[in-house]
Amino acid sequence: MQFTAKVSDISKQRSACAIIAVDAKIRLGTSGAALDKACGGTIGKLLKRGDLGSKLGATLMVSLLDGPAERALLVRANDGVVSQADFRKLAKASAEAVKGLKDATSYLTELEVTGADSAWQGQQLALAAGLATYKFTRCLSDAKANPLKKFTVHAAERKKLKAVQKGIEIGAAQATGSNTARELGNLPGNICTPSYLASEARDLAKKHTKLTTTILDEKKMKSLGMGAFLSVAKGSDEPPALIAMQYKGGKAGDKPVVLVGKGITFDSGGISIKPGQSMDEMKYDMGGAASVFGVMHALLELQPAINVVGLVAAAENMPSGRASKPGDIVTSMSGKTIEILNTDAEGRLVLCDTLTYAAKYKPKTVIDIATLTGACVIALGNHATGLYANKQGLADKLLAAGERTGDRAWQMPLWDEYQPMLDSNFADMQNIGGREAGSVTAACFLSRFTKDYTWAHLDIAGSAWNSGANKGATGRPVPLLMEYLLGK
Repeated sequence: MQFTAKVSDISKQRSACAIIAVDAKIRLGTSGAALDKACGGTIGKLLKRGDLGSKLGATLMVSLLDGPAERALLVRANDGVVSQADFRKLAKASAEAVKGLKDATSYLTELEVTGADSAWQGQQLALAAGLATYKFTRCLSDAKANPLKKFTVHAAERKKLKAVQKGIEIGAAQATGSNTARELGNLPGNICTPSYLASEARDLAKKHTKLTTTILDEKKMKSLGMGAFLSVAKGSDEPPALIAMQYKGGKAGDKPVVLVGKGITFDSGGISIKPGQSMDEMKYDMGGAASVFGVMHALLELQPAINVVGLVAAAENMPSGRASKPGDIVTSMSGKTIEILNTDAEGRLVLCDTLTYAAKYKPKTVIDIATLTGACVIALGNHATGLYANKQGLADKLLAAGERTGDRAWQMPLWDEYQPMLDSNFADMQNIGGREAGSVTAACFLSRFTKDYTWAHLDIAGSAWNSGANKGATGRPVPLLMEYLLGK
């Protein structure tokens, strides 16, 4: 989709739809009033009928017979300064309303937003528009994509034009990355296998000179001693892959940020098999890997001067005569031994070896992203991503990035008091800590393999996908990660 910032006179700007705000007292802003005048007062007359409604974010599409715009989308705002959360609601509601049109121009930048500038507004509007146009069509025999191809954001003043354009570019890239993650997440497990992900990474590197891809196969992982990782893939006919994508936008000597994504392309639970209900949603257990791919796509679109490594731990967790059994003991790449008490706690097994491998890049920071625990869903629902970190400074930056984008995280404890719950009588540790604090003990397990660098863990089990009538991948936490990487 084409995104543009423009200082436009609404009374002359041709568009399939002009998006304008209406406050709680049924008042139009500067551009809205000008459009109303241009079309002979039609908008004002319709507003007096009360069809728009009073709820924040309510929309009303109006066909215009006079004036340059074919339609006007009226969006209910509130009086005075708008909060950032409310502006995001307006951006999302308006984007959803116009995604079936060929183009649209948003004048919501005329609203004043608490603690936000015009660049932030442009970013939010582009992100919302980009997300709204996504539609999964890959496996449908007769499906059409949403037609919105051009989205223009109005800059209220010429001196703000450059800032709005910059914001739009970031928001558009975040949307591209999120939609990449959504597409991979929504693909079924018989298509999106570890080999498929490896092929996607190779193809991406062929198209972009700033990206290189290396694939570690089962033989290479075995030579590196990745016994924990390989124990997960034993029960499947699908070979595992450790995918390394290096984005080289910064100086050669600059330390990279390493992103580690859990890529269990289907999780049956293994011998500790899951209940049948909703097991189809276990195709989403590669949401962390999908977000790493999404970030790579967004980086290649923006081309920032930073170095980022994306590591994807890809495997399928299946039951078979070869599969790991509860009680088995494996040796990780770090040399630590792990007693597998539950084969459905497999994500931490592929991640621990990948986190050990990450140290070879001498990273500035390592962040792993994983649909790791159902316990995180119980604790936080689907609104917040669970955040753990071994350095508070990193946690603070990630939390702030989440607040700026609306892709929010909540910090959870990583206290030493939880570590004894992982003690084993037969190995250095066990892979589960019991019923209590399941998300915390999973993070504690990972922390044992991250002593050599600054590290954070994002548990996205609740935020990576939606269930029910709106079932589908969300693309989170790509916006949060991009905001952090860009240092905003």
